[in-house]
Amino acid sequence: MNIRRLLAVWGARLIKTACQLTGKQGVTLAGKIALSIYPPILKELAGEVKKDIFVVCGTNGKTTTNNLLASMLEGDGYKVVCNRTGSNMLNGVASAFVLAAGLSGHLKADYACIEIDEASTVRVFPHFRPDYMVLTNLFRDQLDRYGEIDITMDLLSRAMKMAPEMKVLVNGDDSLSTYLALENENPHFTFGIGQQVFQEEDTREIREGRFCKRCGEKMEYNFYHYSQLGDYYCPRCGFKRPKLDFDGTNISLADGIAFDVGDFHIKANYRGFYNVYNILAVYGAASLAGVSLENFNKVLGDYTPQFGRNELFQISDTKVMLNLAKNPAGFNQNISAVMTDTAPKDIIILINDNSQDGTDVSWLWDVDFDRLADANAASITVCGIRCQDMRLRLKYVDIPCDLEPDIEKAITEKLHNGVKNLYVLVNYTGLYTTHNILKKMEGRRS
Repeated sequence: MNIRRLLAVWGARLIKTACQLTGKQGVTLAGKIALSIYPPILKELAGEVKKDIFVVCGTNGKTTTNNLLASMLEGDGYKVVCNRTGSNMLNGVASAFVLAAGLSGHLKADYACIEIDEASTVRVFPHFRPDYMVLTNLFRDQLDRYGEIDITMDLLSRAMKMAPEMKVLVNGDDSLSTYLALENENPHFTFGIGQQVFQEEDTREIREGRFCKRCGEKMEYNFYHYSQLGDYYCPRCGFKRPKLDFDGTNISLADGIAFDVGDFHIKANYRGFYNVYNILAVYGAASLAGVSLENFNKVLGDYTPQFGRNELFQISDTKVMLNLAKNPAGFNQNISAVMTDTAPKDIIILINDNSQDGTDVSWLWDVDFDRLADANAASITVCGIRCQDMRLRLKYVDIPCDLEPDIEKAITEKLHNGVKNLYVLVNYTGLYTTHNILKKMEGRRS
């Protein structure tokens, strides 16, 4: 056994434990230390996965899709490596494998389900070649980090070329994801929602794929689902939504989520139309890999979302829903989910501008916050580093709000004086802190 490999595994475990004792995750640092001690460790451990390696990319839905796929495989009795915390750059990916290894330095795993940041694929793929890539969608996200969406697409295209035998499963309702798959030679498959679900389209919503990537003509749509997702076609060159390999039909959002894929009926107690896509992606990936779907609905029923993804807390007599909202498409879908609850509610919105969030918060002006006027909100409170920007954004749509930069104080106020139904929407760097605050309060008050 290579002594440096052993030291890398042991060192990563030690770092993670030390970080947890100080209240930090430590996942990214553990991976960084492991790669520093023994650079080939990720390649060697990935090579010990017995069956398939799945990677999940895309602007929204990566964590939910990836973790749900891992839970499904585990429900069938398989041992799975998964970066469940959402640490999805090179160091986080390395950490997932290293921390799953035994003290012997070896990995005993049947599958790996790895969420990867789109821009990090070209850094991760030199270490291993995935068997499958799931691409959830491509929306505009953090312009100061990624630049225009064409840059993200170029990076993903380069990654696909690094793994030419990798099967790619893309959201066929997204013209950008579909174009990317068609422009590369990887075997590709599609999932989507072939029928119109909503009769009224919201024409205010920002649509990234409004122009055909092949010829530049403005795209036409038979119908939208949200953002640019829908039944699109180019009137000039004929580029259009492909025939869907995994088509969600008979969609019902009346009591959770229910729909069919062929003869298979799916039922989940989730909120948010976007989760239909997440579930479809998991169904499609498992089907392509030949994994049994016998326990699929049971896994959906037992699945606990990763923190900040429709995560529910019960703090004394107040129900608190925590959700990540980090870009226009994701925020608009979160607003839609909030509005499905017609009861009176308090809403807290936290906006930070740390490097992981993206320091450019101009995206707030692309979110349809005016819809909150019809959300039956008893109060709206804005928090975080850019709370003043958020307050200004709401002022422009004539929605009053309270200002409280400190998220813990804002939550405490609503627990004492709210309507006992609280929604907390946060962007990326506020998520871990807010989750820990709510867990602490839940434990203290239970």
